[in-house]
Amino acid sequence: MKEKGIIKTKPLAEEFTDRGTGINRHLILHNDEVHTFDYVIDSLIEVCEMEAVQAEQCTFLVHYKGKCDIKKGDFNILRPYRLGLIERGLNATIE
Repeated sequence: MKEKGIIKTKPLAEEFTDRGTGINRHLILHNDEVHTFDYVIDSLIEVCEMEAVQAEQCTFLVHYKGKCDIKKGDFNILRPYRLGLIERGLNATIE
Protein backbone atom coordinates (compact mmCIF):
# COMPACT_ATOMS: atom_id res chain seq x y z
CA MET A 1 0.00 0.00 0.00
CA LYS A 2 1.13 3.51 -0.68
CA GLU A 3 -0.20 6.48 1.23
CA LYS A 4 1.14 10.03 0.81
CA GLY A 5 4.56 8.88 -0.37
CA ILE A 6 4.93 6.32 2.41
CA ILE A 7 5.09 2.66 1.53
CA LYS A 8 3.33 0.48 4.05
CA THR A 9 4.03 -3.21 4.24
CA LYS A 10 2.03 -5.89 5.93
CA PRO A 11 3.85 -7.06 9.09
CA LEU A 12 5.14 -10.60 9.28
CA ALA A 13 3.17 -13.00 11.46
CA GLU A 14 5.86 -12.84 14.15
CA GLU A 15 5.56 -9.06 14.36
CA PHE A 16 1.94 -9.16 15.53
CA THR A 17 1.32 -8.39 19.16
CA ASP A 18 -1.71 -9.30 21.21
CA ARG A 19 -0.94 -7.12 24.21
CA GLY A 20 -4.15 -5.60 25.53
CA THR A 21 -6.40 -7.28 22.95
CA GLY A 22 -7.40 -10.28 25.03
CA ILE A 23 -6.56 -12.63 22.15
CA ASN A 24 -5.18 -15.97 23.25
CA ARG A 25 -2.92 -17.86 20.90
CA HIS A 26 -1.67 -21.43 21.05
CA LEU A 27 1.88 -22.71 20.94
CA ILE A 28 1.74 -25.83 18.78
CA LEU A 29 4.44 -28.49 18.64
CA HIS A 30 4.49 -30.43 15.36
CA ASN A 31 5.76 -33.93 14.70
CA ASP A 32 9.03 -34.07 12.77
CA GLU A 33 9.77 -37.82 12.60
CA VAL A 34 13.40 -37.03 13.52
CA HIS A 35 13.88 -36.52 17.25
CA THR A 36 13.61 -39.20 19.91
CA PHE A 37 10.86 -39.25 22.52
CA ASP A 38 13.39 -38.59 25.26
CA TYR A 39 14.82 -35.58 23.44
CA VAL A 40 11.38 -34.01 22.94
CA ILE A 41 10.34 -34.75 26.53
CA ASP A 42 13.55 -33.20 27.90
CA SER A 43 13.10 -30.17 25.63
CA LEU A 44 9.53 -29.58 26.84
CA ILE A 45 10.64 -29.88 30.46
CA GLU A 46 13.56 -27.48 30.05
CA VAL A 47 12.14 -24.94 27.59
CA CYS A 48 8.44 -24.93 28.48
CA GLU A 49 8.83 -25.68 32.20
CA MET A 50 6.51 -28.70 32.04
CA GLU A 51 6.27 -31.52 34.55
CA ALA A 52 7.69 -34.82 33.28
CA VAL A 53 4.28 -36.52 32.98
CA GLN A 54 2.79 -33.60 31.04
CA ALA A 55 5.80 -33.46 28.69
CA GLU A 56 5.51 -37.21 28.07
CA GLN A 57 1.79 -36.93 27.29
CA CYS A 58 2.39 -34.04 24.88
CA THR A 59 5.14 -36.00 23.16
CA PHE A 60 2.84 -38.98 22.59
CA LEU A 61 0.08 -36.69 21.27
CA VAL A 62 2.54 -35.11 18.84
CA HIS A 63 3.67 -38.55 17.69
CA TYR A 64 0.17 -39.99 17.16
CA LYS A 65 -1.83 -36.89 16.17
CA GLY A 66 0.89 -34.91 14.37
CA LYS A 67 0.73 -31.90 16.67
CA CYS A 68 -0.12 -30.82 20.20
CA ASP A 69 -1.20 -27.53 21.78
CA ILE A 70 1.40 -27.13 24.51
CA LYS A 71 0.78 -23.60 25.82
CA LYS A 72 -1.88 -20.90 25.53
CA GLY A 73 -1.48 -17.15 25.96
CA ASP A 74 -0.43 -13.82 24.53
CA PHE A 75 1.90 -13.89 21.50
CA ASN A 76 4.64 -12.08 23.42
CA ILE A 77 4.54 -14.67 26.19
CA LEU A 78 4.61 -17.64 23.80
CA ARG A 79 7.33 -16.33 21.50
CA PRO A 80 10.33 -17.14 23.79
CA TYR A 81 9.04 -20.69 24.26
CA ARG A 82 8.69 -21.13 20.49
CA LEU A 83 12.18 -19.78 19.88
CA GLY A 84 13.60 -22.10 22.55
CA LEU A 85 12.00 -25.11 20.90
CA ILE A 86 13.20 -24.04 17.45
CA GLU A 87 16.75 -23.60 18.77
CA ARG A 88 16.57 -27.25 19.80
CA GLY A 89 15.53 -28.24 16.27
CA LEU A 90 11.85 -28.82 17.04
CA ASN A 91 9.03 -27.55 14.86
CA ALA A 92 6.75 -25.16 16.77
CA THR A 93 4.29 -22.50 15.66
CA ILE A 94 2.05 -19.92 17.28
CA GLU A 95 -1.50 -19.98 15.98
